[in-house]
Amino acid sequence: MTAVEHDADVIVVGAGPGGSATAYHLARHGVRVLLLEKTEFPREKVCGDGLTPRAVRQLVRMGVDTSPEAGWLHNRGLRVIGGGVRLELDWPELASFPNYGLVRTRLDFDDLLAQRAVAAGAKLRTSVNVLGPVLDGDGRVTGVEAEVGPGKEPTTFHAPLVVAADGVSGRFPLALGLAKREDRPIGVAVRRYYRSPAKADDNYLESWLELRSKDSGDNLLPGYGWIFGLGDGRVNVGLGVLNSSSAFGKTNYRRLLTDWLANTPEDWGMTDETNADGPILGAALPMGFNRVPHYTRGVLLVGDSGGMVNPFNGEGIAYAMESGELAAEVMVQALARPAGPERERALMAYPNELKARLGGYYRLGGIFVKLIGRPEIMRIATKHGMPHPTLMRFVLKLLANLTDPRGGDAMDRVINAMTKAAPAV
Repeated sequence: MTAVEHDADVIVVGAGPGGSATAYHLARHGVRVLLLEKTEFPREKVCGDGLTPRAVRQLVRMGVDTSPEAGWLHNRGLRVIGGGVRLELDWPELASFPNYGLVRTRLDFDDLLAQRAVAAGAKLRTSVNVLGPVLDGDGRVTGVEAEVGPGKEPTTFHAPLVVAADGVSGRFPLALGLAKREDRPIGVAVRRYYRSPAKADDNYLESWLELRSKDSGDNLLPGYGWIFGLGDGRVNVGLGVLNSSSAFGKTNYRRLLTDWLANTPEDWGMTDETNADGPILGAALPMGFNRVPHYTRGVLLVGDSGGMVNPFNGEGIAYAMESGELAAEVMVQALARPAGPERERALMAYPNELKARLGGYYRLGGIFVKLIGRPEIMRIATKHGMPHPTLMRFVLKLLANLTDPRGGDAMDRVINAMTKAAPAV
């Protein structure tokens, strides 16, 4: 049998934040990485564009300049609106995380991260549409089949390890028979850009826990909303609905967004269609490890491909980048071992460590999603919780997953104890 010549040590499918972070951390350790992206940069991506300190930490770990001079809009924390209360909560002061968040559109954010991976030594190829895996006689993945360029030239790439970072569609893991789990939370989000000088330079991310239209009276619209200033005269405005809501899958989400915005102040500019900058776009939010296993037969799932969106707040970028760094660390150790049982033992550290880090937290998040899907509970929670800033600071730490693992304050210790006590998903 002729030995197959490998094009790389690791093939990464998808150059979103998770894929680029994986490629960067691998390349930094001298691993030959092939990063395959089906589109060309720069490219649009449906997202809130807001980054919490958890995501900022990952950017810093990739050597990204996050200064305002480098095009980033900084924010101090989260402004929460609900229950007749408007509360501004600064990001916590922690040893483990920076005390600021960021906003930047995905149009150039993903390109920036991909170029960091290239600078570290990864080889990026765009306009490569990966169709599925190449399998050996034992059913192990040894590469990918793809169509390359505008001519869709059939091409095969080989590597002993493949990372599926192809987002919520998860076409690559689906080709391996890894379907989404229906018992895990999932959300749908829609967003649109508006020209809004009144809100564009806001130094808080704004979260609306209650949505109302002009004619809804006391009846709440389903879901939660956000308004994030972009610092360039525009805002990113959107809303999300979770599958625990009775409205999930039965609602015109685009109409829902315009109904809510029609009730915002006129000087914000979101009641006038002429201020819209582009169409309303939507995407799914795969939460709480809704596709497993995260390692099988030579393939590691990273980010949305492995359902790693935080059920508490819908944040995906931080967890895509974190899982990418962890996957890279594991693969570096695995590739230093001979192929076979020793390497497999090393690779199993990836799903085990993911479960240890996030399994209990995501279990709590699943319970949270079920609770807030009931309007009567959400109404009580906002009415009685919002007027208490200390309680809301605790909620902010819990929802954004921002605690110091050792030391920290009483809130940190309570949250850490809760996540350790919860059985891992």
